[in-house]
Amino acid sequence: MKWFWKKSYALISVYYAYMVEYRAELILWALSGALPLILMGVWIKASQTVNFGLESADFARYFLSVFIIRQLTIVWVVWEFEKDVVEGKLSFLLLQPIDPVWRHLGMHIAERFARLPFIVFFIFLFFILYPDAKWLPTISGFFLSLIAVFLAFVLRFLIQYTFALLSFWTEKASAIDQFLFMFYLFFSGYIAPLEVFPPLVKEIALWTPFPYFIHFPAALIIGLHVDFWRGILVISVWSFLFYFLSRFLWKKGLKKYSGMGA
Repeated sequence: MKWFWKKSYALISVYYAYMVEYRAELILWALSGALPLILMGVWIKASQTVNFGLESADFARYFLSVFIIRQLTIVWVVWEFEKDVVEGKLSFLLLQPIDPVWRHLGMHIAERFARLPFIVFFIFLFFILYPDAKWLPTISGFFLSLIAVFLAFVLRFLIQYTFALLSFWTEKASAIDQFLFMFYLFFSGYIAPLEVFPPLVKEIALWTPFPYFIHFPAALIIGLHVDFWRGILVISVWSFLFYFLSRFLWKKGLKKYSGMGA
């Protein structure tokens, strides 16, 4: 166990230094996820004329939570792994005594830490611009949301890494993730909280992995009613499914891999 933490610390430290080196690019990445803050204004305006069951302040808090969660759960492993396979870089990684997935995971975790100062800055700026939306989550809601955010990141990473492994058979595995991104936008709560959806659509969505990427942890943070244990169950089932699928594709893909571009 000691060697695991030692290697994990080394990987995260190296990639953190790499990420901090490109601070300007990090700011642009953070700003690129500002769509929820734009949608917030739209829903606040709409809530003043239509009863959605949520007040204007609720929409403001929800979309701030969406912005934060999006920053902490964003994943891009499919593009990195696809490039490694197509350009033949995976061949050199396979010569090292560590599964390449740990490098990608370490890079993602390090990038979370590098983004934290910008996230804190945006939170303070938000409360200055929208003082009526100030609130403090309950202690239980805060810790449950931390668990939900961590599990959301794990699930999103597993799903995208599984699709990334299709790079062994196609040069455009990222196209599959881009196709699913449409469902992600609609069902995850990214563009609207699930509370404004028709009950049947919401119930169907809750059995898919998408609401647990954003809506589930966001609802926990601001105190909306969600079934926490049902959420944990659904996340666990999808996570185990994609974990075993990814291991299967990895073993099959290595037999097919020929080091294209090497």
